[in-house]
Amino acid sequence: MNHKKIEIILGVEFKNKNLLTQVFVHRSYLNEHPEENLENNERLEFLGDAILSFIVSEYFFIKNKKANEGQLTTLRSQAVRTETLAKISEKLGLGNFMLLSKGEDEGGGRKNPSLLANVFEALIAAIYIEYGIVKVKEFIEINIFSDLEELTRGQEIIDFKSQLQKVIQEQTHLSPNYKLISENGPEHKKTFEIGVFSKQKLLGKGKGFSKQQAQQQAAFDALKKLGLTS
Repeated sequence: MNHKKIEIILGVEFKNKNLLTQVFVHRSYLNEHPEENLENNERLEFLGDAILSFIVSEYFFIKNKKANEGQLTTLRSQAVRTETLAKISEKLGLGNFMLLSKGEDEGGGRKNPSLLANVFEALIAAIYIEYGIVKVKEFIEINIFSDLEELTRGQEIIDFKSQLQKVIQEQTHLSPNYKLISENGPEHKKTFEIGVFSKQKLLGKGKGFSKQQAQQQAAFDALKKLGLTS
């Protein structure tokens, strides 16, 4: 692995080269190369996911002083969703440095959005371990927030839960109910499916990496089925 090339691309120099290597190690690679005594990037991914969520939450909390909880959740979800992180990871060329099994590589693993997003989260954790929170914030500012400014400029912050509640209350004088349908995946990366109901009738369903995100998606689905959004 060409650590120097990676560091030049990232603008971050690592004293602990083993830590930098771990960022790119997919579990499939270890199955074919147990003799290399490496650790996969899943623990780093877990930590990076939490750090990223905190920094992005803080950013939107400070930047959008009038936004409510639902609106802030929607903004955060947009910023840390798999597609967004994968796009940034691909822009940095991180997929080129992944250590994958032959099958994973030939199957398009270097372009897989989920794997690209996981590597980016692992990288966030590695920078945090090496330098602390200030350096991580600088890195995220350059690689995420600068793009988000362009992405969200002029767009209205939409809270689908509030929109749906207003509609349902006007129709029934009752608030819609949100119920957990299922949850899947490992503890650090659970996916939740939630349904929104009115008088026991299912109006819509949504999935997300948090219950709040899944509720927003369920509300959007309900509004779409009611013909109130596109």
